[in-house]
Amino acid sequence: MNSLISFIVVLGVLIFVHELGHFLFAKLFGVRVLKFSVGFGNKVVGKKWGDTEYLLSAFPLGGYVKMFGEHPGDEISDQEKGVSFSHKTVWQRFGIVFGGPLFNLLFAVFIFLLMFVFAGLPGPVDSSLIGQVTPGSVAEKVGLAAGDVILSIDGQETQSWIQVSELIRDCGGEQVHLVIDRDGKTLTIKATPAMEKVKNLFGEDVGERYMLGITRSDEVEYEKVSLLEAVKAAFIQTWNLIYLTIMGIVKIFQRVIPASELGGPIRIAEIAGQQLEAGWMNLLYFMGLLSVNLGVLNLLPIPILDGGHLVFLSLEAIRRKPLSEQTMIVGQKMGIALLGSLMLFVFYNDIARIVQRWLGAL
Repeated sequence: MNSLISFIVVLGVLIFVHELGHFLFAKLFGVRVLKFSVGFGNKVVGKKWGDTEYLLSAFPLGGYVKMFGEHPGDEISDQEKGVSFSHKTVWQRFGIVFGGPLFNLLFAVFIFLLMFVFAGLPGPVDSSLIGQVTPGSVAEKVGLAAGDVILSIDGQETQSWIQVSELIRDCGGEQVHLVIDRDGKTLTIKATPAMEKVKNLFGEDVGERYMLGITRSDEVEYEKVSLLEAVKAAFIQTWNLIYLTIMGIVKIFQRVIPASELGGPIRIAEIAGQQLEAGWMNLLYFMGLLSVNLGVLNLLPIPILDGGHLVFLSLEAIRRKPLSEQTMIVGQKMGIALLGSLMLFVFYNDIARIVQRWLGAL
């Protein structure tokens, strides 16, 4: 139930924000908006105010803003050209299309700003507490365990994880003596670090160093900051996530990240439920991350997405005339086929993960 509730809340908010971006830019440039819908398909509820009908539709995985004169072939009288989307300048239409992804990115900034203002900036607790021990590693073989606190290495006191990391790295492969605290008891453990490959966030080898196979605790502490510092940190956090999202897409094409890692709505619902159980701060962070993903993915140059429309508009600006209607129709069909195939693939991945968990539990 947590997964379903959090999924509806997270996805509903992000779709609303995205469509609100299109809607407000359309209003800014004087375009008449006929429909504003969260969801696709049949209308569940709806209410008309002014020129616009506001809808909640049956299929929740998306939304749309329908504008007057959106299609070049629509019949429009001379009196109505001023409120027609297709009769606006190419840069105004560009702004309307770009508004959706832009609002998703700005919404992520807003979420992180709220988190940093009310909770403070998160950072790892600077301690020598072991968070995890890698299975099959030197650390596991000599008896180190998660929850151990490393008090010293070869007689040198360790109070931070940086000290632990540096002393292990610089040991030259020689045996080290670790004094640890385990549930109030002091133990001495001997271990010989092994040369291991260092991997980056995407699992790529970036070098080698001596390691035991331990990682720091994932505990975090929050530091109160000023509003200006929180704003700066929110923009930095959003930019870092934009970069990681783009690099993640690149790594998928480079086959560094396997396609089996891609997840769809079922996976999103599972993660959202887990984050809700972990606390509202975790759920807000996940929403910010998902908002960045939605903004970036919508800017991909696929015809059915906002990014594809932006490509068409950019070509129109360069050519000083729009692409032919037939060209855009073909592009739209290709985009629909590509996105449809991708949706089926991620649903397959989601279901395969569930089946694997069930089989593992047997």
